[in-house]
Amino acid sequence: MTETPDYIGAGHAPRKTFGVRIRALRKAFTTKQGLIGDYDYGFLFRPTIPFMKKDRRVAPFFGLNEHMPVFLALLLGFQHALAMLAGVISPPIILGGEGGANLEADQQQYLVSTSLIVCGLLSAIQITRFHIAKTPYYIGTGLISVVGTSFAIIPVATGALAQMYANGRCPTAPDGTKLPCPDGYGAILGTSCVCALLEIALSFMPPAILKKLFPPLVTGPTVMLIGVSLIRSGFLNWAGGNGPCQTRPTSGPFTLCPNNAAPHALPWGSAEFIGLGFSVFLTIILCERFGSPIMKSTSVVLGLLVGCIIAAATGYFDRTNIDSAPAVSFIWVHTFKLSVYGPIVLPLLAVYIILLMEAIGDITATCDVSRLEVDGELFDSRIQGGVLADGLNGLLAGLATISPMSTFAQNNGVIALTRCANRKAGYAACFFLFIMGIFSKFAAALVAIPGAVLGGMTTFLFAAVAVSGIRIISTVPFTRRNRFILTAALSVGIGAILAPDWFAYVFTYTGGNTAKRGFFDAIVLVMETGFAVTGFIAIILNLILTEESEAEETASLTAKEEEAKEVESMGPDRRTQSRDLEWGASRISGDDKETKAT
Repeated sequence: MTETPDYIGAGHAPRKTFGVRIRALRKAFTTKQGLIGDYDYGFLFRPTIPFMKKDRRVAPFFGLNEHMPVFLALLLGFQHALAMLAGVISPPIILGGEGGANLEADQQQYLVSTSLIVCGLLSAIQITRFHIAKTPYYIGTGLISVVGTSFAIIPVATGALAQMYANGRCPTAPDGTKLPCPDGYGAILGTSCVCALLEIALSFMPPAILKKLFPPLVTGPTVMLIGVSLIRSGFLNWAGGNGPCQTRPTSGPFTLCPNNAAPHALPWGSAEFIGLGFSVFLTIILCERFGSPIMKSTSVVLGLLVGCIIAAATGYFDRTNIDSAPAVSFIWVHTFKLSVYGPIVLPLLAVYIILLMEAIGDITATCDVSRLEVDGELFDSRIQGGVLADGLNGLLAGLATISPMSTFAQNNGVIALTRCANRKAGYAACFFLFIMGIFSKFAAALVAIPGAVLGGMTTFLFAAVAVSGIRIISTVPFTRRNRFILTAALSVGIGAILAPDWFAYVFTYTGGNTAKRGFFDAIVLVMETGFAVTGFIAIILNLILTEESEAEETASLTAKEEEAKEVESMGPDRRTQSRDLEWGASRISGDDKETKAT
C-alpha cells in the first residue's frame, strides 16, 4: 500500500508515533517479508543471451514511499552506488593529478575518499527534502536525486591551473616540471563557493522564468561542448597519460609514461596502452549487449574492473601508495587555503547556470521514471527544492574541500531498469558511498589505476555528457532563428576547443598592475573556454532575437510555389489568358479603390 506522499504545507499527512516506527522497524528486520519479501531477485542478474527464450514477467514497481524489503533496498542501493562510482571519482583524480594541480599522492587519495563521503552525505539532503519553516520553500526533491562531483568544472579548473602555472601563482621547477599547487586548488574551491550563491539565489525564482531565461537552446550546446572538451583529456590518458610524457620528450624523467620510474613504463601512445583502454571500452559495450539489468546499469564500473584486472596481471599497478595509505579517512584530513581567483568567476558563474538547468532536467526525468506528476504545484516545489539543494551542495562541497556537485542523471536509468523509485534504495546508496569513502585503501587503489585504463572509462563518460547535450538540442524546434543562434554560438565555442590558445596573444600588458592583469586573464579564460563563450553568446542572442512565425512564412511560400507550377503546366495561350485575367482583375480592383476614395 502506497504511503501518503509529501505535500506542500504542513498538517496534511499524519505523523507516525515513536511506537509505530519501532514496530515497523522490528517487523522489517525480524520477518521474512520484511527482510527479503517475495521479489524475483533473479530478474536483476538474468543476462540477455541471444536465441534463448525471454521471461515475459515484469518485476513489480516500488513507488516513492511503498514498503520494500530490507535486502532488496540494500541491493538496489548498492547498484545505484556502483552506477555513480565512476562519475564520482573521475573529477578529483583529474583535478588532483598531472593535468590539474599535481598534488601529492596522499592528497589525491584524500580527494577521492572525501568525494565519496561528501556525495553520500549531500545526496541524503536531496533525497530527504526539508521544509523551510514559515515559508513555501523546500530543500531537496524527496526523490532518488543523487548528486556527484560535476564534470562541468573540469575544463574551467584545468584551464585556470594552467594559467596559474604560467603566471607564477603555482610553482614550477627550474626544468619546467609543474610542482604540487595546493593553493591553486584552494583558489578554485573558494571561487566556486562564492559563485554557488548565484544558483542559490536563482532557486527562489519560478521555474517558468528560469526555463525562459535558460531554455534548451542555451543549455544544450553548452553541455555538448563540455563533453567535447573533456574527451580530449580522456583520449590523452587512454594513450598513456595527461602529463609531461604526452609530448614524448627525448630526455628527462618523463620520456616514458607515466614516468620513467613507474612499473611497466612505456612511451606515450604505445599499443599496449591503447589495448588497455580498449579492453575497458569493449567490456562496456558487451555489458550493454548481453548483460543483466544490474550489469547494464554498472557497465562502466565493470569495464573499469576488467581493465584493472588486465593491468594488474601484466604489471602496470604500483602498490607503493596503496600500502602506505592509512586505513581510514574523513573530511578535512587535508585542508586547502581558500581564496578567490578572479579570472574564473565568469566561467564558474556559467558552470552554475548549467548545473541549475541540468538539475531541472534531471529532476523532471526522475519524476517521470518514478511515475510522479511532472507539472503542477507539487512538481514546481520539487524543482525549487532540488535547485536550492544543488546550490547549497556546491557551497558545502567547496567547504568540504571538494569541487562543485551536480545532480546525476544516470541513476534515472537505474530506476527505469530496476523499476524501483523508493527512497530506501536512495538512502542505501548514500550509505555505501559513505563506507567506500571511509576506507581510504579503496581510494588509494582507485588513484593507482593506470592512466590508459582510466582513459578508456572517462572517454566513454565524457562522450555521454556530449550526447546528453545533443539530446537537449534535439528538443528544440529547428526554426531559422534557432538555427542561427546555434550556428553563432557553436562557431566560436568549437573554434576555441580546436584552437585553445587562439585568444592568448590579444592582450600584451606586462606591467605590475595585478588587478588589470587579472582582468585580462579573465577575458582570455572565458574566450578560450569553449562552453563558456558558447553559453554567453546563446543567452544574449536568445534574448535579443525575436521569434519568427515560420509556419505562416512556409505556408505562403508553398502556396506561391503551387500557383507557379499550375501556371507553368498551362499551354502558352492559357498562360497569356491567365495573365490578362490577372491584369484585368487588378484594374477592376484599382477602379474600385478610386471609386471608394471619390
